[in-house]
Amino acid sequence: MPALPPVPPGHNANDCRGVASVLARVGDKWSVLVIMLLGDGPRRFNELKRMIGGISQRMLTLTLRGLERDGLVTRTVFPTVPPRVDYELTHLGHGLSDPVMKLGAWAKDHLSDIDTARKDFDGRNSED
Repeated sequence: MPALPPVPPGHNANDCRGVASVLARVGDKWSVLVIMLLGDGPRRFNELKRMIGGISQRMLTLTLRGLERDGLVTRTVFPTVPPRVDYELTHLGHGLSDPVMKLGAWAKDHLSDIDTARKDFDGRNSED
């Protein structure tokens, strides 16, 4: 069995787990889309649902709760009939918005390149 590589100086396994949990939250497709949409300002639940194609009400609810729990989104309930609920990015969420927007723009700009690479890969590996 090969020897394990040395652990880098200052490495902390707890930090890795913490970073992994944050990246899991901000890296899932629904969170990225919600953060991108809230970058322009507060939005209501149904407005977000209409703007995000294919998300279920339950998944949007879970995504917003997770983002709220992580301090990235605030939920404000207005005492109207029926109650109005707005979601918006916190200061922390706005700090994440710029890199998420850049990631989204990169993905959009490279869709055809990635599609071509996938087709090439699938073609090479379907012969096995």
